[in-house]
Amino acid sequence: MLVTFKCRSAPDVVMLRNLAQYLLAFIGKEVGARGVISHEELDAALPMLERAIREEAHTEAALDALHHVPNDHGSHDDPEAVRHRAWPLLDMMRQAHCQGDDILWGL
Repeated sequence: MLVTFKCRSAPDVVMLRNLAQYLLAFIGKEVGARGVISHEELDAALPMLERAIREEAHTEAALDALHHVPNDHGSHDDPEAVRHRAWPLLDMMRQAHCQGDDILWGL
């Protein structure tokens, strides 16, 4: 199932529900039928999400190092994958913060 984030100051962001729930949990939100991140909440939500994504990337890199097999030429997940998938929502949050807009979502 897809979740669409909408904001007047940025293009819509569409992502899978499980990724949306994962990212929203970092800022104390849940995916429901509808939701909002108010412009007042963005001051706290932006640094919380940015910090959580940074920490996630460090954790993934550490786990990858622990499970590294020399000369293994198989495919590996990108340790920056969460950061790359979160970028559109982070960008929307930054633009909404600058413009004083709310972010709304629905299924």
